[in-house]
Amino acid sequence: MGILGLSKLIADIAPIAVKESEIKNYFGRKVAIDASMSLYQFLIAVRSEGAQLTSVDGETTSHLMGTFYRTIRLVENGIKPVYVFDGKPPEMKSGELEKRAERREEAQKALEKAEEAGDVEQVDKFNRRLVKVTKHHANECKELLTLMGVPYIEAPCEAEAQCAAMVKAGKVYATATEDMDALTFGSNVLLRHMTFSEARKMPIQEFHLNKVLEGLELSQKEFIDLCILLGCDYCDSIKGIGPKRAIDLIRQHRDLESILNNIDKKKYPVGEDWMYKEARKLFMEPEVTDPEKIELKWTDPDEEGLVKYLCGDKAFNEERVRNGSKKLAKARTGTTQGRLDTFFKVLPNTNNVAANKRKVDEKKGANKKQKTGGGGKFRKPK
Repeated sequence: MGILGLSKLIADIAPIAVKESEIKNYFGRKVAIDASMSLYQFLIAVRSEGAQLTSVDGETTSHLMGTFYRTIRLVENGIKPVYVFDGKPPEMKSGELEKRAERREEAQKALEKAEEAGDVEQVDKFNRRLVKVTKHHANECKELLTLMGVPYIEAPCEAEAQCAAMVKAGKVYATATEDMDALTFGSNVLLRHMTFSEARKMPIQEFHLNKVLEGLELSQKEFIDLCILLGCDYCDSIKGIGPKRAIDLIRQHRDLESILNNIDKKKYPVGEDWMYKEARKLFMEPEVTDPEKIELKWTDPDEEGLVKYLCGDKAFNEERVRNGSKKLAKARTGTTQGRLDTFFKVLPNTNNVAANKRKVDEKKGANKKQKTGGGGKFRKPK
């Protein structure tokens, strides 16, 4: 789910924090990709276009198809992707997971009714709601990425938190995900639409956390409280408080404790067990692997291994797989050249340099006058 309404709130109040960019502009960048979100996109996209791609045994292969070709596209554009997979969910997320399970049950019942009625549009709608990324999907993609020479990481907990930690440590440039809570976890840069921007002919959205905080006039801790108030995966929001009211309350009271002491509880009922403190701690101190202990290594693809894995039972076209592998190998040799901004330092403004030089000269002249008694020549003491 991420954070409800956050992207629109930022666009409305802090538009300076968001810029649109083309994929080619990320040449030479290392990017941490939220793997589960990426796989979900692939499963949804292919399903919405028709039937799922399957192996000879009827097993879904859409996630493999998407990961293979989109990763090649990223690498061809000079991007060094690293996929980050979710670990165990936090205990606090159990409520959200239960809600999702209930929604899936409702969608299943609605799907059966739509199928009975022969309503193709509704069948497609509820089919998409039933898409779920499984451990099996993730494990298959890990094996694929290994054969492609692309690194992946298994986060101990939430993938977005691990991505954010890597961005903060300077291991990667940005987090690529659709979930806005990457910002809540402290990712300095968030990229949305990266894994499907070209397929859908849409630009990549780049969010900068420092500009978000500046535009919203909040500190990081206050921003976390805002995100909890908007609605996150770890606790319910306060009924009746929408995005505009939430930002007004945070700006006025600066933290959730003060808000709870000042709002009308009859108008805005708050549950006795509202676990906002625990949610805040999860965002501020998430369970992550120390980025300094993570080694990111991109290697040459294993062409024969890819053919063996993807062709045959998984029914991929061998010629296309071999072509894809060759593209990866070629792109790897072409991305050894870094970005220009890593080679060149920004030169100081020459006007400022001249002005500073004048100030230094003037100061020296003043000191000289003081030593000479203002006469311009050094006087010997009598």
